Amino acid sequence: MTNIVVLPLILPIITGILLVFLRHQLVLQRIIAVVTMAIVSIISVIMLHQVYTSGIIYLDFSGWAPPFGILFVADSFASLLVVTSSIVTTCILLYATTTIEPKREKMFFYTFVLLMVAGVNGSFLTGDIFNLFVCFEVMLLASYALITLGGEKLQLRESLKYVLINVVASWIFLVALAYLYGTLGTLNMAHIAQRVAEAGQDPLLTTISLVFLVVFALKAGLLLYQWLPTAYSVPPTAIATLFAALLTKVGIYALIRTFTLMFPYEPSVTHRIIGIMAIITVVGGCLGALAAKDIRTIAVYNVVIGVGFILIGLATNTEQGLQGAIYYLMHDMVAKALLFLIIGTMIALTSESHIDKMSGLIRNYPLFGWLFFIVMCALAGIPPLSGFIGKVLIGQGAIASSSYVLLIIGFGSTIIVLYSLLRIFLSCFFGETIIPTGDETPMNKVNMAAMLLLAGCIISLGFGAELVAPYVKDAAAVLMNPDIYIKAILANGGV
Repeated sequence: MTNIVVLPLILPIITGILLVFLRHQLVLQRIIAVVTMAIVSIISVIMLHQVYTSGIIYLDFSGWAPPFGILFVADSFASLLVVTSSIVTTCILLYATTTIEPKREKMFFYTFVLLMVAGVNGSFLTGDIFNLFVCFEVMLLASYALITLGGEKLQLRESLKYVLINVVASWIFLVALAYLYGTLGTLNMAHIAQRVAEAGQDPLLTTISLVFLVVFALKAGLLLYQWLPTAYSVPPTAIATLFAALLTKVGIYALIRTFTLMFPYEPSVTHRIIGIMAIITVVGGCLGALAAKDIRTIAVYNVVIGVGFILIGLATNTEQGLQGAIYYLMHDMVAKALLFLIIGTMIALTSESHIDKMSGLIRNYPLFGWLFFIVMCALAGIPPLSGFIGKVLIGQGAIASSSYVLLIIGFGSTIIVLYSLLRIFLSCFFGETIIPTGDETPMNKVNMAAMLLLAGCIISLGFGAELVAPYVKDAAAVLMNPDIYIKAILANGGV
């Protein structure tokens, strides 16, 4: 059953290549893409349960034992994120089948989405930091194609910033890899962790870790997030939703994995810097959300706030804080996907994006209006929805580590999130309707099904917290005790 580790990466790649040959058969492309991601979601759930019951599983390609071969590893942390990303992508693809224009579909839209999610899942599952770079690039190359798909002038202009930021980050990533290999002579994550533990994290290794911090901060939108609002606003709704739900989360994953497994020994330097960056990011995101009048921009700044808040959990350097970061990371992927789908649908229904130019939508679309209410409450951390559990655990971690500034800033941002989304809810859904009764565009049932599925996930993560908690606790325990990961990988092949 070890082969299951690589299936969330291989299946989307194979299907994406197959869809190239079905370019003009759009209905068949839609069905195959959605079914593939549904199958990947099921496989991911099976993999998660297997990891929880049997321990960390890994696959060595070509029979090369660690640390020499290409390695893919599934622990509870990686598996939880693969499950979440696969389910979210399935829902977004379902929404895309009715909203993406045929001209974009014919330009290999589904192929690029599947390649992007393959890069995302590969990033979560790789056990080699150079392969992490490769999976990052697969994900980013597909995202470059998606952000420019259709070739509209505004897309091309804003995509330049997005591409430039990520190219610079990738170059710094390569430099960091070169110094890391030159220092330790290995790129296998478990082997790196073993050698750092044996030799100690000296100032040179701490400096290298800070270079990785810069790289992954750029990828996650931590601190340097100014490119996010415009880059995430110009693509079609389905593409913007994929970016908001998945791309920054890979950077967050890399930060958590790096500073719990490979470089955990100088928290007074690394984790303090992460905490400072998280505070600045949260504050900047809050100011942006308060100042914005465009509902898409408000949604993007809520992504920025979420990035900072999750990394507060890492900065606390406690098991409870990590549990909260993992839980909130899963919640944020689902909730931001639903938020962006709702925002995109609002704009499609009214042809407006300014908060003051739409009102009364709940009269025309009552179920749609209450879906926004659900995601608003979840993102604000109102119990018993999904955001509540993560916020409480991160708060407990901050108290346990006496990080009261992180606690105050993090929970202060909750008020801003609630206020910014409440502005949209009261202004856009209540008041006099701008769409006369009888003239409204019927809500597409497939679109509504995709949003209802995501809302169901939000509710399930809240009400089903007891079912998810054992997996989250197991993931946090492995992150806080790197020896578990190291021994699982190197017990039979370590040097």
